[in-house]
Amino acid sequence: MPDRIGLEQGDITAVAADAIVNAANATLLGGGGVDGAIHDAGGPAILAECRRLGGCEPGQAKATTAGRLSARYVIHTVGPVWRGGADREDELLAACHRNSLALAVSLGCRTLAFPAISTGAFGFPVARAARVAAAATTEALERLAELERVTFVLFDRQTYDAFAAALAAVTKT
Repeated sequence: MPDRIGLEQGDITAVAADAIVNAANATLLGGGGVDGAIHDAGGPAILAECRRLGGCEPGQAKATTAGRLSARYVIHTVGPVWRGGADREDELLAACHRNSLALAVSLGCRTLAFPAISTGAFGFPVARAARVAAAATTEALERLAELERVTFVLFDRQTYDAFAAALAAVTKT
C-alpha cells in the first residue's frame, strides 16, 4: 500500500495527475488558498461548471473540468470547519477523502493529488488532519485497485512533515 501513496511539497496546480482535489467552500465558486489557486490557474471553465453544480455539502465531492491545468479533472470537496473536534469534523474529513477517491475511480482516473483539506481557513489542526487523511486514504485504496497513485501535495514544510509522520504511522499498523 505505501508505494501507492506519495508526498510532495509544492503547488498542486502544477502536479501531473489525472485529477487534483480542490479544498473548496460550499458554494464551489472560488475562494482563497488552494481553492483560489486552482480557479486562477485553471481559468474560467472551472467556475462555469461549478456554477451548474449547485454547491456541495461537507464531506461530499463533485467533479469539473480542469480547464487550463494539466489534470483532466478537478474534484471539489468541502472539508469541515474546525469547531473543536466534537462536531463530526474527523468523520467529515475522512468522507472528503473517501468520496474524492471513489469519484476519481468513477471518472477513470489512475492518479490523484490531494491538498491538506480544511487546514487553511477552515482551521483544522494540521497533524490531526494528516492522521485522518492518511488513514482514510490508505483504507480506501485497499478497495480501489484502479488507482495507481495518490499524492498529497502540501504547500509548506510543516504540513509535509505532519503528513509524512501520519503516513509512517498508518503503514506501521
